[in-house]
Amino acid sequence: MGTKTDLGQILQDLENTSTLEELSIVAECLRDTLKVAHLTYHWVDGAGDQYGYTTYSDAWDERYREKNYHRIDPVILGCFQRFHPVDWKSLDWSSKVAKSFLQDAHDHGVGNQGYSIPIRGPNGQFALFTVNHSCDDQTWQTFISTYGRELILVAHYINRKALEFEKDRQPDATRGLSPREIDAITLLALGYSRAQVAHSLSISEHTLRVYIESARSKLGALNTTHAIATALSRGLIVV
Repeated sequence: MGTKTDLGQILQDLENTSTLEELSIVAECLRDTLKVAHLTYHWVDGAGDQYGYTTYSDAWDERYREKNYHRIDPVILGCFQRFHPVDWKSLDWSSKVAKSFLQDAHDHGVGNQGYSIPIRGPNGQFALFTVNHSCDDQTWQTFISTYGRELILVAHYINRKALEFEKDRQPDATRGLSPREIDAITLLALGYSRAQVAHSLSISEHTLRVYIESARSKLGALNTTHAIATALSRGLIVV
């Protein structure tokens, strides 16, 4: 992770891939070029199905899916709320569930440093590209300062190619939200509690819950936070 390496050839190789197998070979080459322990492209769709490529161990990959960790993973939950790259150290790992998940990850060879890039596409498509390593904070910050911009470009190259190869993973057509659903999601995005939203709209919290669940279903969202992020990314609400 010392001297900067030109990633131009990697980008060209990504552009020239025509199969998922070729994409995985280039991804491994990228990992070795960057001298990081792992990299991952991770998609979680509205139904909870997961797809992607990872250099993590098979044991961790299987355990992550078995435990449905995508539902509590602070990296995924944090990136739903952001549009810019996220250093894992900036996320909230204070809860008992998050600490337990992190310990399990470390026990399975996941490094102590991570940098994840949220990728949003048409109709609310959401994926993550992550680089992961074990090192001290200063070394990691130097690495991110050196490669941060290029990693964003790499992330979008990989995402575009993955969508080309997996046509059935293309996002569904947009389903519009009703005016009431838009009002509810907008107020939640502004930080209102459910009680405050219900009061503002002069409806019961039960009726509000119906609006929120309907919006979440239309947006293919895993939870309310995901619904808000998806609505923002599609331009369905403005905050």
